[in-house]
Amino acid sequence: MNFSFHPSARLDLNQAVDYYEGSQLGLGYEFLEEVYATIGRIIQYPNAWGKLSRRTRRCLTQRFPYSVVYQIKEKHVRIIAIAHSHRRPGYWLNRLNNEEDETPI
Repeated sequence: MNFSFHPSARLDLNQAVDYYEGSQLGLGYEFLEEVYATIGRIIQYPNAWGKLSRRTRRCLTQRFPYSVVYQIKEKHVRIIAIAHSHRRPGYWLNRLNNEEDETPI
């Protein structure tokens, strides 16, 4: 299974890396590693994580207060957002392609 980032999800990731790197040298890199480890878990077990809507799921990172919001399409994982767990819930909803995906379960 492969994966790709929604362009805005890539921006989410870059902004968070910059924030952590600005807070402490090397912490941005550690955050990046944690996000990619989370994506690795998603790829290994794509249906194991909690549903946010019919086709959208979320997997929490282990060390940082972030989650990876994603959709599974055939054998592809699309990363919709790298979302802080305590800020702006649902800000990424406009990134979904299908209106039915926006309806929470």
